[in-house]
Amino acid sequence: MAFDLAVFSYIVALIGDAFLIFFAIFHVITFDELKTGYKNPIDQCNNLNPLVLPEYILHLVINILFLIGEQYFSLFINIPLIAYHVWRYMNRPLMTESGLYDPTSIMNAYDLSMYYREGWIKLAFYLLSFFYYLYGMISSLIN
Repeated sequence: MAFDLAVFSYIVALIGDAFLIFFAIFHVITFDELKTGYKNPIDQCNNLNPLVLPEYILHLVINILFLIGEQYFSLFINIPLIAYHVWRYMNRPLMTESGLYDPTSIMNAYDLSMYYREGWIKLAFYLLSFFYYLYGMISSLIN
């Protein structure tokens, strides 16, 4: 068993993906609270906006490690989400601070359902990625 850069990238990806799963769960729970009326939009945006850049940066760091470790298939399956993150951040509402969620428009029915659906899709992607990274780590250790 050899411990090379591919194994290291999968270990970091597993740990980072656990944090991304937490972010996605938090995203879904907070939008569900907003949808049911337990939270107001200003608190919602104050809780979610500081988590946007750490999520995007963590996902990007994982994929840079895959690129350096020559794990091209793992990088390939993450490219659509990276492209979506870049597109989403470039088309964010104009605000004074970094973040995606604007308290004045977050309660629109279309936006609220889109954000809620986005959270569930990211959660499913991160969960599937976690198990794939676990498989990749074990297969890299065996090879």
